[in-house]
Amino acid sequence: MKLQLLGTAAFEGIPSLFCTCDLCKKAIQLGGKNIRSRTSAMIDNELKIDFPPDSLHHMHRFGLNYEQVKDILFTHSHSDHLYAEDLAARLPGYGKSLDHTLQLYGNDLVLSKCMHILAVNGGLQQKFQLNRLQPFVRTKLQTASIVPLPASHDPLETCFIFYIEKDGKAILYGHDSGDFPSDVWEWLEQEALPLDLVVLECTMGYNHYRLTHMNVDAVLETVAKLRLEQLLKQNAPVIVTHFSHNAQLLHEDLEAIFERHGITTAYDGLIVEI
Repeated sequence: MKLQLLGTAAFEGIPSLFCTCDLCKKAIQLGGKNIRSRTSAMIDNELKIDFPPDSLHHMHRFGLNYEQVKDILFTHSHSDHLYAEDLAARLPGYGKSLDHTLQLYGNDLVLSKCMHILAVNGGLQQKFQLNRLQPFVRTKLQTASIVPLPASHDPLETCFIFYIEKDGKAILYGHDSGDFPSDVWEWLEQEALPLDLVVLECTMGYNHYRLTHMNVDAVLETVAKLRLEQLLKQNAPVIVTHFSHNAQLLHEDLEAIFERHGITTAYDGLIVEI
């Protein structure tokens, strides 16, 4: 199984629009892995997680063919994870897409936003099918089997992290979320296969806030608990992503923090094979 992290920044991107902070200035100067677009991931070129405003940029930069995608999972409705306006490009009149139906999976708010945009632009036209996800309910996609798990993120929305099984492998895609709720830990301990790969976020850097996003301490504590409870396979990769410029940490700073704990710092385009 191949996981590619297409974007690795939080909402603002790095460097951020309108920003003159030290981190954004350094990112412009250094370039390379310090340039980060909004977060998204792809599994085996056929299962996409989130559809941010930078999806077109990701297609161009990484040579992606979105008509190979069969399923799109949405973690939540925030604009850096769902830019529904660009989905309309698949409808007749905007482009010549293939005949298969692209399956969209998300919570009520996600589906409502998708329906609104697609209806305004001529309806679903058999190009999309909307599928409602519920916490802890296993769902069989065309490409994988998934379980949406409640995230600690937006108190006004049922946001998800995802447990994903494909070809006998298990992934925990764990953001946007602060410390995992206790019922998520219970589910992982009782129901999950040993994990082959974990993706977490470190939006907040060393900032103390960790209610709706993780900081460095939250990441390290979460990984330690995964290892203590033997939820991770031996040598299973752990990756951190979804970085905010407000954390004021360059890529090399993040690597210095996490490498000694056996955690990989993501960058745009990172590919992991498991």
